[in-house]
Amino acid sequence: MLENVQTVPFVDLKAQFHQIYNEIDGSIKSVIQNTAFIRGKFVEEFEKNFAEFCNAKYCIGVGNGTDALFIALKSLGVTSGDEVIVPANSFIATSEAVSLTGAKVVFTDCDPNTYNIDTKLIESKITSRTKAIIPVHLYGSPANLPEICRIADKYDLAIVQDCAQSHGAMLDNKALAHYGNVLCYSFYPGKNLGAFGDAGAIVTNDEKIAKKSLMIANHGRVEKYDHEFEGVNSRMDGLQGGILNVKLKYLGEWNENRRKNAGIYTRLLEEVSDIHLPTVLSNVKHVYHLYVIRTKQRDSLQKFLKQNGISTGIHYPIALPNLKAYQYLGHSSKDFPVASQYQHEILSLPMYPELSQSNIEYVVQKIKSFYLK
Repeated sequence: MLENVQTVPFVDLKAQFHQIYNEIDGSIKSVIQNTAFIRGKFVEEFEKNFAEFCNAKYCIGVGNGTDALFIALKSLGVTSGDEVIVPANSFIATSEAVSLTGAKVVFTDCDPNTYNIDTKLIESKITSRTKAIIPVHLYGSPANLPEICRIADKYDLAIVQDCAQSHGAMLDNKALAHYGNVLCYSFYPGKNLGAFGDAGAIVTNDEKIAKKSLMIANHGRVEKYDHEFEGVNSRMDGLQGGILNVKLKYLGEWNENRRKNAGIYTRLLEEVSDIHLPTVLSNVKHVYHLYVIRTKQRDSLQKFLKQNGISTGIHYPIALPNLKAYQYLGHSSKDFPVASQYQHEILSLPMYPELSQSNIEYVVQKIKSFYLK
C-alpha cells in the first residue's frame, strides 16, 4: 500500500478555466447573441490581436493546426511531385499535411540536444524537387531558424514553421514571424493558447500568402459565391475566436509561469545523474509547452510515477519515419538513429501554468526515490 500519494495531472485545463470563467462565459454569450458562429467579427478581432501578438501583419483563423499547415503549403504552390523536408520527431500532423498536398515527405533526424530538426543534415536531403522545409519548434523551443533561413535562401525554398507548441516563443529577441514565409499554429485545448475545441491559425507578413490562404480555407473565394478555384472548408468558429481572444490576454503571464515551473524542475533535478534535462540555448525564449526529460529507464519510471499519482506523457513514442503510416518509404530505424533512440527515452513531466511548486517538488521527490531504489 503506497503512502502519502498525491494526484498530479499531466495537464489541468479546469484550473485555467476557473481563473477566467466569467470572461469566457461573457464571450460565449456575446457570440450566441450575435449569431456569429462561423468566422465573423469575433474571429476577425482575434485574428487582428493574434497577428499583433506574433508581431506579424496577417492572421487567418482556420479549423485546426493540421489544416493550417496544409493550407499554408498549398498557398505556396506545393503540389504532387514536390518534396518537403520535415523533422523525424514530431506529431504526425506535420508530415500528414505534406502528404495531403500530394507532395512527398522527406524526413530528417533530430538534433541530439534540442530535439528539433538537425540543420546539419538538411542540405543532404535537398533535391531538385524540394519545395519547402517545415521546422517544428518542438516542446516550445524554437528551431535554428537563422541556419534554416540560410539554407532556404541558398536553394530558393519556402519555410513553413510548425508553431503548434511555441506560442510566444522567441529567438535572438525576435518574434518567430521575423523568419521564413509563414507560421502555422494549433489551438488544440492543451496548447499554451488553447481553444475549447479544434482551431488553428496561419500567420504571415506576406499579403499574397494571406489572401491565398484565406481563399483556400473558404472554398476558394473571398465573396460569398465568387469561387476563383476549389478550396476547402476550414473556417474558425466564432465561439473559438471569442474564447481565444479572452485567453490571449493571459498568454504572456501563463508562459512566464511555465518558464518558472521549468526552472524549478531543472534546479531540483540537476543532481539526478540518470536523466537528461532540457537543453535551453542562450538565444532562445522557451515557452515550455512540454517539459521533457530523457532516461534509459523511461518505461519503469513512468510506471512508478503513475503508481504514485503522477500523470506523464511521451512525445513521441514512435518517431515519424518508424510509423506504419510511412512504411511505404522503406526507411529503417538506422536511417534516423537519434529519433529512433530517443523514442524509447523521452518522458514529458506535468507542465501547465497553474502547476504548484509543491506539486513539482512531489514529482521530483518521487523521481529521486525511483533512482535510489
